[in-house]
Amino acid sequence: MQDNDTPKIETPNEEIKVINTKKNVKDGQYKCPNCGASQITFNEKTGKLKCNYCQQEFDGNKLDNVIQDVSKLQGKVVGKGATNIKADAKNIITLKCGGCGAEVVIDMNDAPHARCHWCRSILSINAQVENGTIPDVILPFQIKKEEAKEKITAFVKERRFFAHPKFKKEFTTDNIIGVYFPYLIIDANAHANFEGEGEHLIRHYYVGSGDNRESRYDADLYKVSRDFDIGIDDLTIESNKEKLDKKDESKTNNIINSIMPFDTENVIEYQSNYLIGFNSEKRDVNISDIEEKVNKQIKDISRHGINKDLSFYDRGIRWDKEDVNVKGTQWLAAYLPVWLYSYMEEKKGKKLIHYVAVNARTKETMGSVPINFRRLILISTLIEILCVFLTIFLLFATTGSDDDSGGLIFLLLVGGFAFYGAMYLRYRNKNARHKYEKDTNYKIENIQRTDELKENLHGLHNAAMADANNNKIEGDIIDKSYLNTFNNIKIK
Repeated sequence: MQDNDTPKIETPNEEIKVINTKKNVKDGQYKCPNCGASQITFNEKTGKLKCNYCQQEFDGNKLDNVIQDVSKLQGKVVGKGATNIKADAKNIITLKCGGCGAEVVIDMNDAPHARCHWCRSILSINAQVENGTIPDVILPFQIKKEEAKEKITAFVKERRFFAHPKFKKEFTTDNIIGVYFPYLIIDANAHANFEGEGEHLIRHYYVGSGDNRESRYDADLYKVSRDFDIGIDDLTIESNKEKLDKKDESKTNNIINSIMPFDTENVIEYQSNYLIGFNSEKRDVNISDIEEKVNKQIKDISRHGINKDLSFYDRGIRWDKEDVNVKGTQWLAAYLPVWLYSYMEEKKGKKLIHYVAVNARTKETMGSVPINFRRLILISTLIEILCVFLTIFLLFATTGSDDDSGGLIFLLLVGGFAFYGAMYLRYRNKNARHKYEKDTNYKIENIQRTDELKENLHGLHNAAMADANNNKIEGDIIDKSYLNTFNNIKIK
């Protein structure tokens, strides 16, 4: 039996195939397909590129040289923009203007585009320089700035009561910025084999009476296995070290992660003209840096995906063996758009950057708001005192009766603490995360099943299988201290 904490994940060692995703583009300029002019800008109102000479608008090009059928993936296929970053790659690039012949220097730390100071032609680094600046694909901004302001304002307005007074005074959406963040988009072709045991509920009943009344469960225990092929389409992960670090106590980085997924099926070939007017960050993570994390996420998607075929086991499944053989992967570097509001909170010499982020394609919004802890603690304490009085009243009212009120009494005793935790989660959202295991597109085929009855179990104390692990997550950081305590609290 394989140790479940060290899952077997195999990746083939075939030679890496690199795709040139800029094969039809010359270094230096993109030109209007209608008139050939290079003064092209992004029209935020339409989400299209616009020629400033002939006024024609046009969309970017879809990549035509990537593998579309995930089931055909073998080995490792990598877009040129996702290849390893060279440590000595230069950020200062000199371009020769195709319009007048002048030489223009571009600092790619600022932006991979510039305007010729003589003829005003727009010059761009469209060739993929190996320093993480030039991705393979991009998703243009689709949500306008005013729409993003409205979403951020509404998010904050819903949390004004316990918001810090200084934050409420200083809050303004005038400083929100549009940012292209770097991501890696991964397709995977894999084969999975899961073996273990599952429980199916037969009967729920009670034993005893009064204060000694307890629930019991009868269940059937089965030997279970599932062997299947899985194709994963557009698994998306951050490719900037700072944003990958969701445990950084100085920033609410998980907020940006939680607004995924993006509609990555609509990515187009990268053009730097889309960046004009927006900020961008460079990729500083190589595939090898996050490959182990991605493999774990592939296994998570496989585990959660096959759950749909296992609904019979309503008490849960314990997998004792989880083997995932990744037969092929395809990696593309991408720029994806986010509207971002940030606020610096200083408290007792420490600084914390709060983010409110809007997915600039779907409008998904998540954020962190500075908390007025004095008010929150005061009201939580008042609620706890009220709950204690209600508990005492309930104890007197049910003395000598057979009414089973133990659960209600427990809830009342922790009422103030639960309220504090729920409000903390609502304002800080430390548990917010992208649920890649459910949101990523996948297709499961060729399922082979084993379901053999092993034993009839009687008088079980737990409502669910005690050691079930079919819903666990291994490929992401979760703040379990908050999730375990307040997992069932839902706030509208």
